[in-house]
Amino acid sequence: MYRPDPAPSPEPLPAPIADTHTHLDIVAAGYPVDESVAPEPGSEEVRGLVDQAEAAGVATLVQVGTDVASSRWAAALAEADGRVLAAVALHPNEAPLLADLDGALAAVDELASLPRVAALGETGLDYYRTDETGRAAQQASFRAHIEIAKRRGKALVIHDRDAHADVLSILDEEGAPDRVVMHCFSGDAALAAECARRGFHMSFAGNVTFKNAESLRGAAGAAPAELVLVETDAPFMAPVPVRGHRNHPALANYTARFLAEHLGRDLEQWCERLAQNTRDAFGDW
Repeated sequence: MYRPDPAPSPEPLPAPIADTHTHLDIVAAGYPVDESVAPEPGSEEVRGLVDQAEAAGVATLVQVGTDVASSRWAAALAEADGRVLAAVALHPNEAPLLADLDGALAAVDELASLPRVAALGETGLDYYRTDETGRAAQQASFRAHIEIAKRRGKALVIHDRDAHADVLSILDEEGAPDRVVMHCFSGDAALAAECARRGFHMSFAGNVTFKNAESLRGAAGAAPAELVLVETDAPFMAPVPVRGHRNHPALANYTARFLAEHLGRDLEQWCERLAQNTRDAFGDW
C-alpha cells in the first residue's frame, strides 16, 4: 500500500555520500497528489528536503530532468544550491510524444552548456512503456544525447528498461562518453559484467533492498566496487524498511547501509568509496 507521506529520516551515515539521481520537483509537489505543480527551485520546501538529506549524511544530490521544463528546473536548483548538481535530458518516453523533438534537443543542448549541469540524463531506452511505433524516436533521441554529452564533456545518465541489448549496442555504435551511469540499474550479474567491461558506473536504487530482488543483488555483488553508486530515484521506490512511503533523498542512506551489509563492507569505508565513485562519475560539487 502506497503512503504519500514522506518517510522519516534514518540515523546519519558515518561519512557523507550522494544521492546520484533524484526528482525533487516531483517529491516537493507531493507525488502522486499533484505532481504537475512543483514549487520554485529556491523555495523553503525544496531547501528543506536538501537539508534533511544532508542531516542524514546524504550531503550532495543530482537533480534530474525528464523534459525541457524539468531540466530547466534542475539547472535552476543547481545554481541556487551548491549541494546540488543538475542532469538535463528528454526521458525516453517523452521523445515519441514531442511534436518538435529537434527543438527540444536544442534546448537541452543549451542547458548542457551551464557549469552546474554535470550530466545529460535521464536519456536511454524504455521498451516497457513505449511500443515499437515509438522506438525509432527514442533511439534518435538517445543518439543525440550521446553526441551532446561527448561534445559538452558531460556524464551520460541512462534509463534502461527492458532494452539492455539495444542500449549497449547504441552506445558501442556511437562511442560512449568517458563517463556513463546506468541509472536505477535493472540488470543481472551478466549485464553488470558487460557494463563493468565498458567502465560504466552502475547506480542502485531502493529496489535492491526488496525481497524479490535477488537478481539485482547478484548484479550489485558482480559490479566492481569502484563503479557502484547509490540513488533514490525519489519519489519512487523507497527502500526497505520504509517501502511504501514517498521516497526522498535522505533515504539513499538506507540503500548505502543495505549494500554495505550485503557486500560485507565496513560502512564508513563503503560511504567513502561511494563518495569517490560519485566524484569520478559527476565531478566535484
